[in-house]
Amino acid sequence: MNVPFLKPWTQEQFFAWDGHQDGRHEFDGFRPVAMTGGTVNHAIITQNVAAALRGRLRGSGCGAFGPDVGIETIGSAVRYPDALVTCAKVDGTALTVPGAVVVFEVLSPTSGRTDRIVKVREYAAVASVRRYVILESTSAGLQVFERATADEPWKALALTGDDTLHMPELGIEIPVAEFYEDVDFGGDPAAAP
Repeated sequence: MNVPFLKPWTQEQFFAWDGHQDGRHEFDGFRPVAMTGGTVNHAIITQNVAAALRGRLRGSGCGAFGPDVGIETIGSAVRYPDALVTCAKVDGTALTVPGAVVVFEVLSPTSGRTDRIVKVREYAAVASVRRYVILESTSAGLQVFERATADEPWKALALTGDDTLHMPELGIEIPVAEFYEDVDFGGDPAAAP
């Protein structure tokens, strides 16, 4: 039986195609991958991350972006994290942001495997990324991957709602509970910050 070989798309083909789509997509380096919608909690957590970063980064020369700005990872793959921080100069017409230092992904029921396995490897391949933060959306907690230089392997740590996320590469700290303000975990007291 013959199986047709599908030629990988280029990043340029992806951007040309994606600009005319109604839904959101990432590019895995070979083909578009549909991004599913999130929950209300996912949206609140994403907004809280943006607000916490924006206030602390004001005047620092670094800026927070997301979730509509891409980052190039392995090869020509393009991911759209829920938030990212760069201290590089950014062209307002660019489709991707250079020099991302910290990347944030909020888990959804369908993104866990990709965020915890695939993107850990992809973000590790981006030399400028010093910290990758995965935020739970069903309870207050973070999985943090960090490194001091690009050639170091990730060090992983887990934080709960009582902890503080330290980001020395940006000179800021954020209490984990701040990411979960106004989030309703359905009355589960163990899930709250």
